[in-house]
Amino acid sequence: MRNFIIFSFVVVFLLAGLSYLGRQIFDAWEKSLESQLTASLLGNLVSVSRQDNQHQLATLIFVGDIMLSRAVGRQMEKYNNYAFPFQLSADFLKGADITFGNLEGPISARGENQGSIYSFRAHPEVVEGLIYAGFDVLSLANNHIWDWGKEALFDTLTILKDNGIIPVGAGENFDEANSLKVVSLDADRLKIGFLAYTNLYPKSLEAKENQVGISRFDIERILKLVAAIKEKKEADILVVSLHWGNEYEKNASRWQKKLAHQLIDAGADIIVGHHPHVVQEIERYKKGIIFYSLGNFVFDQNFSKETMEGLAVKVFVSKKGIEAEERYRVFINRNFQPEIH
Repeated sequence: MRNFIIFSFVVVFLLAGLSYLGRQIFDAWEKSLESQLTASLLGNLVSVSRQDNQHQLATLIFVGDIMLSRAVGRQMEKYNNYAFPFQLSADFLKGADITFGNLEGPISARGENQGSIYSFRAHPEVVEGLIYAGFDVLSLANNHIWDWGKEALFDTLTILKDNGIIPVGAGENFDEANSLKVVSLDADRLKIGFLAYTNLYPKSLEAKENQVGISRFDIERILKLVAAIKEKKEADILVVSLHWGNEYEKNASRWQKKLAHQLIDAGADIIVGHHPHVVQEIERYKKGIIFYSLGNFVFDQNFSKETMEGLAVKVFVSKKGIEAEERYRVFINRNFQPEIH
């Protein structure tokens, strides 16, 4: 009996020792593994941080013509909802650092119809939809922004600016209409610059020293301005919006291609085209990219399949330039709402 008790005591002692030794080994292994994992995570964080410092990416979304009156306006009235045109696209549009489009027509309750049978004027409250959709910058340099005269254009500028949306390509005077608009995404990060022009208006409608109007379409002056912006590093990425070309034609003209190339040679990075109401070709030229026409985005031209479609593009940029781009098809439904695919 005594021997059995001694044997049992030895076994318990050995088991306790083995258990203690096992815990020590396990603890050491766990600490080693934790240390390795921590080192690995810190290494990844450092790597990501360094990559971010060198390649801070910004996402830019560009869409086509936005017309918020006529049948589109009637839909908003029908549903008593000024965000109605953007209900199916807002989530996509908000998924960018900067979202840009062409506002086809003034936003105002004032002015006088200038006489065209295709005169557009949207209710001032449509700005609610533009805010809801996340638009940051809108070009006003197009052939419909003067449809209701200088009062309506002045109101459009005021309404957009009062609601945090930057108008480009028009202004209350010459300097404002022709100046570079810069969006700084952070204090020490990317500066995205915007210019906008159209060749579809007479010079009499260009802004003067103390008179509201659109930007001046003078090719030599524009090329010099683009070169100066790049030389002075006023923008890391320079976007030039052009309202140009021929309606319903699916290919850009030689003149358009020549001008687009000249602009990129001068220092522009992205050329965004509007006006044909149909999608035209996309061209990578040197380090730049040219969207000759993005077609319609919000419009009521339901007389053809081509005018009820468009293109939305997402461009990823850094201080090095264009890093990548994605293309999305836009289908305008029977309620004149764009759907992104």
